[in-house]
Amino acid sequence: MKIAPGLTLNLSKSGGSLSVGPRGAKLTVGARGRRATVGIPGTGLFYTQTAYGGRRGKSGRRAPAEKAPALPPEDRLTLGFFKRLVTPAGEKSFVDGCRELAQGRYAAALPHFVASTHLTDGAFMAGFLYLKQEHTDKAIPLLEQAARDYRQLGGYFGKYDLTLTFNLPITEEAQAHVGPTLRGALLTLVEAYQMAENWNAAYKRLQRLRKLESDDVVILLSMVELLWQANHGNEETCRHIVKLTKDVGNDSCVHTALRLYKARSLNGLNMHSAARDILTQTLRRRKDRPKDLMLALRYERALAYESLGQPKRTRSDLEKVFAQDPDFEDVADRLKTRLPSG
Repeated sequence: MKIAPGLTLNLSKSGGSLSVGPRGAKLTVGARGRRATVGIPGTGLFYTQTAYGGRRGKSGRRAPAEKAPALPPEDRLTLGFFKRLVTPAGEKSFVDGCRELAQGRYAAALPHFVASTHLTDGAFMAGFLYLKQEHTDKAIPLLEQAARDYRQLGGYFGKYDLTLTFNLPITEEAQAHVGPTLRGALLTLVEAYQMAENWNAAYKRLQRLRKLESDDVVILLSMVELLWQANHGNEETCRHIVKLTKDVGNDSCVHTALRLYKARSLNGLNMHSAARDILTQTLRRRKDRPKDLMLALRYERALAYESLGQPKRTRSDLEKVFAQDPDFEDVADRLKTRLPSG
């Protein structure tokens, strides 16, 4: 059930779980065990693997675990009279906020999370919901609090058998799927600071993430995208992006997006032959790549061809982009006014 942009609710007879993020990589814990789903954005293709508990039988197969009580989410998140008497007020507010979300009233959930911001999970959720409303001035202090007290993140979600995942736009073509962890809090902070156009603060959070997870290509992509967004016309920035992406392969959509930024930076440095070569290599792999990302690669190669004085190849690439999306960038204008046919 789609509650709001980027916020979904999963319900079944065996229980329920809360997920923020429409699709991609999610981990849902419910009455039937852990279910990991990996999706390829833009393709509609998903792979799901369910891991059950229990012991292996003689056949080698894992016996199903004992089923958890089949409680509807509204019952799981409803504290009885006597339980409410002994439950701290902040925890009650957190549970009430989760119950509002579980019933689709995400706007009504925010005041409950605000009332529970002394809990790290409450601060994280209030900050996230403020960010969804684009109130960065209110979101940033709460997300900073969650990042500072990250060791407590996820504790109350686990206590009430709720799983939280949500997606953040890293670039126009790629998204990161995160939850209530230090990585999730810092990436959400990066998004908040970018929305507030505080580039320095966003970059510092990314540097901290890079120290913690130096091999995470999602973090690298976020850093490269931030550098490009803030200073894409700067020669020093272009050189720095080329250096950061020097050994990037083409193993995933994230790697492909990194190669696009590398090519953009090479074009910015007037190294158009190098940009053309990396774009041509990258375009050879189309399987499982989002349409918009492939269009961006082809458009960038057209710019490289144009700078190299190859109008026929420039027009060929622009026509292929136009055939799939006539409104992409300024492709229609370029075809009409700058490049004669034939």
